[in-house]
Amino acid sequence: MTTPAAGPPAATSSMDLTDQGALLARLRAGDPGAFEELVKLTQDRLYAVALRMMGRPEDAMDAVQEAYLSAFKALGKFEGGSSLSTWLHRITVNACLMKLRSRRRRPEVHVDDLLPAFGEDGHQAKPSPAWKPDGELGIETRELHRLVRARIDELPEPLREVLLLRDVEGMNTQMTAELLGITVSMVKTRLHRARMALKALLEPHFTEKTP
Repeated sequence: MTTPAAGPPAATSSMDLTDQGALLARLRAGDPGAFEELVKLTQDRLYAVALRMMGRPEDAMDAVQEAYLSAFKALGKFEGGSSLSTWLHRITVNACLMKLRSRRRRPEVHVDDLLPAFGEDGHQAKPSPAWKPDGELGIETRELHRLVRARIDELPEPLREVLLLRDVEGMNTQMTAELLGITVSMVKTRLHRARMALKALLEPHFTEKTP
């Protein structure tokens, strides 16, 4: 597998149902050129997925390589109910989740300390400070991405996983629930808590300082 170029993922070729069926038959027959063709067709997209999930290029490459290895071993179980690219996408996300769970991480924050408190009237006890306008942040886009990613990595694993799948990878609630083996309502609850906690972690960097 070649190393994809840094930056936005390059456009990859797409397979129609006829192409997919022919390629799948060649893969199952052990055609050495078929796997190389599959990688060429999908590697840029999968690398982009892994980079969003992992945050570091070297970790993203490792995850994609593990995903291809897992896919090769599981070809016999692929029934063609979805496209090969969709199937590989799911395997890549799973590979990323496994690597993230095994990664040595900084201490997790206590989420309950970050969530807003509400009074008996249902209103927030302490209103959130106003965030600076985008033009006054003084942070470059790349630095901003690193900052947000670092704060995401401080979240407890259950919240971090849901946030990565829903808000970073853009999966829907149902698919997120299936991947994580939890209920749809649990996904919604964890996502809400994750977003509130992340907002609190970022506030010191983006809010107006009180005189």
